Amino acid sequence: MDNKNLRKKALIAMSGGVDSSVAALVMSERGFDCIGCTMRLYENDMIGEDLFGTCCSLKDTEDARSVTEKIGIPYYIFHYEKEFIDNVIEPFVCSYERGETPNPCIRCNKYLKFDILYKKAKELDCDYIVTGHYARIEEKDGHFYLKKAKDLSKDQSYVLYDLTEEQLSHTVFPLGDKTKTEARQMADDKEFVTSHKSDSQDICFVPDGDYAGMIRRYRKKDYPKGPIVDADGNVLGEHNGIIGYTIGQRRGLGVPADRRLYVTKLDVENNTVVLSDNSDLFEKEVDVRDFNWITGQVPAGEFRCTAKVRYRHKEQPATARIFEDGTAKIVFEGAKGAITAGPFGVLFGGEIVLGGGIIVKH
Repeated sequence: MDNKNLRKKALIAMSGGVDSSVAALVMSERGFDCIGCTMRLYENDMIGEDLFGTCCSLKDTEDARSVTEKIGIPYYIFHYEKEFIDNVIEPFVCSYERGETPNPCIRCNKYLKFDILYKKAKELDCDYIVTGHYARIEEKDGHFYLKKAKDLSKDQSYVLYDLTEEQLSHTVFPLGDKTKTEARQMADDKEFVTSHKSDSQDICFVPDGDYAGMIRRYRKKDYPKGPIVDADGNVLGEHNGIIGYTIGQRRGLGVPADRRLYVTKLDVENNTVVLSDNSDLFEKEVDVRDFNWITGQVPAGEFRCTAKVRYRHKEQPATARIFEDGTAKIVFEGAKGAITAGPFGVLFGGEIVLGGGIIVKH
């Protein structure tokens, strides 16, 4: 992507952070005709909270604009508030109401960055869409492969599992072969206002990490209290709304016990939270739906791989099988703990992301 791509057009998705700033810089230095843009995804009153200073906030758009002015490329703000509500916030809230634990960043990637914004890039006659994700794309033997980043401590390939080969062929991740330290140094050298901004650790529309509070504000209602019971049905206490609990949770349960207890089941139908000791958390098999196999032919039978069921979890050796109806089964070599419906089971073959799907049961 050097001389042969000279004068190619690239639409840079800029969040106002250091990574997307450096992504824009790299593409400009490679000779691409770049356009910077920020997706305006929500207003404060959408979730009943002041979001100034969070990802995609007004401050972030100002910082992104400052960076594009330094680089010397045009900058636009695209408003996708309705699309964000429909495709990210509403499914997020519904998942918690079903007792699941969703990952809205993956849905944002799928429906906003690599669908709606991807179509916008085509409207603008751009050849590529560019983001600051830490991941790599490799073209080989007529196929495009999604690969882990060079800096494994920042690798974000897990949240990109739902991309297709067609999308990968028109996507660039300029930071895939860089470390975070290198990216910050590049931004510092150019005196970008984003060079020393801290990384966002929370979901952009839940900046304080209080998911239950955000859901209550968004729905404008309280959720009914209900019993907290042990595995035998003995009442241990009372919860303040089932949306405030996740499988594997240990802290904040508010019940006295002579041993460590964990949330092992959310019985939404009966509005009951079930606690048990750690041994009841361990599972070996994971079922997923809507499986996306990224590249090439889907294996006909079982195959060995590594898998992870949360972004922050380590990969574990596993055997997987993908079925014709788009479901799949992942069997880990050793039992895994705190697996819940809603997150994503993603498969890897060494450095390559094979694909993944939504966990539906365990």
